[in-house]
Amino acid sequence: MKKLCAFLCLMCLTAALTVPASAAGPLEYSIDAPGDPDYGTPTSFEPVATADGGARKNEDVSKNAALIPPGFGTASADALNTGTPLTPNLAPGSIPATGAAVNGTSAPVFVPGSTIPTVNTPADPETSAPSTGYTEVTSDLYYSGGHLGTLKIPAIGLTVKVYEGTDSKTLAKGAGHFEETSIWRGNIAVAAHNRGTNNHFGKIHTLELGDEITLTTKLGTRTYEVVSVSKVLETDRSGLAATTENMITLYTCVMNQRDYRWCVKAVEI
Repeated sequence: MKKLCAFLCLMCLTAALTVPASAAGPLEYSIDAPGDPDYGTPTSFEPVATADGGARKNEDVSKNAALIPPGFGTASADALNTGTPLTPNLAPGSIPATGAAVNGTSAPVFVPGSTIPTVNTPADPETSAPSTGYTEVTSDLYYSGGHLGTLKIPAIGLTVKVYEGTDSKTLAKGAGHFEETSIWRGNIAVAAHNRGTNNHFGKIHTLELGDEITLTTKLGTRTYEVVSVSKVLETDRSGLAATTENMITLYTCVMNQRDYRWCVKAVEI
């Protein structure tokens, strides 16, 4: 009996070992991702909740939406969501949006998902009104004779050429242009002697309000009318100040009064 039982057990074991592996069915595996933070989480899309706590949405947090931050110390250095796309050609919906300077420049700030483009347009120098008028004397403004223009005052029968500078050598040739003042736009200041062989401005103190003064330069011709004739201290330099209004200011000495100057002001007609 013992031998029979042993034989039957051996047969069962043999039958079990001879069953094909395929009969047991396909093997299934279920392995969770490691929780080690060194592996990180996927960065393609991350589900985030909407501001109102309602339905959830997907927000692109890949390099397509990554922004290069503004430059250190710029106006927008600490502002959220400002900068330029790391990959502009892949950035989803990136267009110029209102914001501070990018990386220290005046270029528009790019914000993914923005809908209203804003472009910083520089001011038009022809239409922007300057605080003061001023035209610098440049080499191309000189005539072949070395002068900058011709001054005419019909009321006193004066026609004189205007040269750059107000030193004695210059005033010996004609009228002199104050170098620190404009030569076309704004206030043009001119000086000349009131006595001697070159007493071109010897009669400007006799001018009356409304008398005309004409200045012709390579930039054009302007006509002015006298608005004031006054005696000022030699130290009074207010007549040389730049102005938004086109005007001309004439200076000359006062005979036998070395501390004073005649000052004639005229504005463009």
